[in-house]
Amino acid sequence: MSLFFYFDEGYYYPTTAGTVLLVVLAAAALILAAVIFGKSRDRKGAKPFSIKRLTFSAMAIALAYVTSYIRLFDLPYGGSVTLFSMLFICLVGYWYGPKAGLLTGFAFSILQFLQQPYILTPLQVCLDYFFAFTALGLSGFFRNMKNGLVIGYIAGALVRGLCHTIGGYLFWMSYMPDNFPQSLAAVYPIVYNYSYIVLEAVITVIILSIPAVKSAMKKVRELAQA
Repeated sequence: MSLFFYFDEGYYYPTTAGTVLLVVLAAAALILAAVIFGKSRDRKGAKPFSIKRLTFSAMAIALAYVTSYIRLFDLPYGGSVTLFSMLFICLVGYWYGPKAGLLTGFAFSILQFLQQPYILTPLQVCLDYFFAFTALGLSGFFRNMKNGLVIGYIAGALVRGLCHTIGGYLFWMSYMPDNFPQSLAAVYPIVYNYSYIVLEAVITVIILSIPAVKSAMKKVRELAQA
């Protein structure tokens, strides 16, 4: 056991000090993004990472990180249904657009990788972590549409599932036991990865469809953009 991580049942888990380190790393990633993109402006003339936007984005990452530990259930080979963790990253794109959303998603992907790293190859790491969770920021492309939050959330979740599925075909199917039915091999990565992502997405969309929640999301967006 190290100061920051401990190993248990094939995975590394953060200690309390490790959790603090992960949050600091995510904040550092956002600060770096703010430095790199701070001089650019969106169509409305607003900077993608002003102090306020940086604060709201950091809060979203923190909420996503905490709720990623609150799981309704875990699947045996990775993946879980969490308490709306994907939504908090999608919210940043919904508030501020794709650039801020994708950068926030990338910062969150670093946390996810460090939270429970599993490494086979660099491409596998990119597909399962960096590409998959950065994809949640795609919600920003739908922010100005009617029901843009729901549409953007679904788009981000589906692309995340696609990244995991590609990784499943390229890497994880070779780890299936010898008695695994070959008739299921063609669809197994799709069914496996989208099972938990779609279930969490359905639960989230149902909650977002409640009038009181829709009204609250609208007010939060107005506050974030004020």
